Amino acid sequence: MQVIHHISELRAAIRLAKAEQGRIRVGLVPTMGFLHRGHASLLESARRQCDLVVLSIFVNPLQFGPNEDFERYPRNEEQDLALAKAAGADIVFLPSVTEMYTRPTKTTVSVAGVTEPLCGASRPGHFDGVATVVTKLFNIVQPDAAFFGLKDAQQVAAITQMVDDLNIPVDIVPCPIVREEDGLAMSSRNVYLQPEQRRQALVLFSGLRLAERLIREHHGEMEAAVVKEALVKHISEAPLAEIDYVELLTYPSLEPVNRIAAEAEIIIAVAVRFGATRLIDNAIIQIPKRNDMK
Repeated sequence: MQVIHHISELRAAIRLAKAEQGRIRVGLVPTMGFLHRGHASLLESARRQCDLVVLSIFVNPLQFGPNEDFERYPRNEEQDLALAKAAGADIVFLPSVTEMYTRPTKTTVSVAGVTEPLCGASRPGHFDGVATVVTKLFNIVQPDAAFFGLKDAQQVAAITQMVDDLNIPVDIVPCPIVREEDGLAMSSRNVYLQPEQRRQALVLFSGLRLAERLIREHHGEMEAAVVKEALVKHISEAPLAEIDYVELLTYPSLEPVNRIAAEAEIIIAVAVRFGATRLIDNAIIQIPKRNDMK
């Protein structure tokens, strides 16, 4: 496994691999590091589908707001490199902020529509930062496929929209949420949780299961507000939970849903703070025909 810190060296390494191996499929796994089993699953998916796997680790300042956790975002390079090697990365790209942004950025990428609800409503500018750094990584690596976890389903929707709109020749591969044994979605920010916050954070997953069960019991034909109300009530039973949002939207277009209907694809998305730690989670549901409901 190669560890590379500079753009020019990364491009040279990819050119050399292509020269030596001929026509190869290049996969990119973009991350902000502090890797866990969820990231490992992305690397393993890339390993199965690609000949050369590039993992990027970069805590991108453009996607953090003024009062967010850029400086204290968890970092552990030694741990990250060990996991990357075990999961099958060929190259780890570890650039500095000055390598990625050699001068103040005057060009950004903005995706409208799908970035406006959910996290976009409470984190202005966040998805501009995501779209900009992902575009840069696509231009640097020129991958055939890029692998993203569905825990941040809005990010997947935004990147997919960007790639489609701009005709970027990259296959976006969404990968399932990886959870702890008790159901908590794996996240680098979980390390911030105090023991009681960690215990109460399980209401996110149990609430999503409750919402799914409610929809299935009503054969997918019900008002979205009823599901939302039940989910809000469930999460609010955790005293330390401060709800940012609970929403039901179409997926991946992320448009409002008033009444859930058969054959629709919807996302139930939640963001909840426990102290200073903001957790997100979701369930994407394909509503089958009424006769197919069990």
